[in-house]
Amino acid sequence: MSGKNQYVVKKGDGWGVRGESNERLTKSFDTQREAIGYGREIARNQNAELRIQGENGQFREVWSYGNDPHPPKG
Repeated sequence: MSGKNQYVVKKGDGWGVRGESNERLTKSFDTQREAIGYGREIARNQNAELRIQGENGQFREVWSYGNDPHPPKG
């Protein structure tokens, strides 16, 4: 079974990681790079997805570490 998807989100002047449907951040960071590294570890451990928010508030990337319902062909 997959765990909660993780989100890297902009929070004020910094960045944070939060689990899907959580209102509070799991952890805060000064840089997006740090937040991505932490979120990636959680997503890997939980066989979930990591969704990364850009500066403009839109999600720019999704990394899947679990059962990918749309794997690439070939």
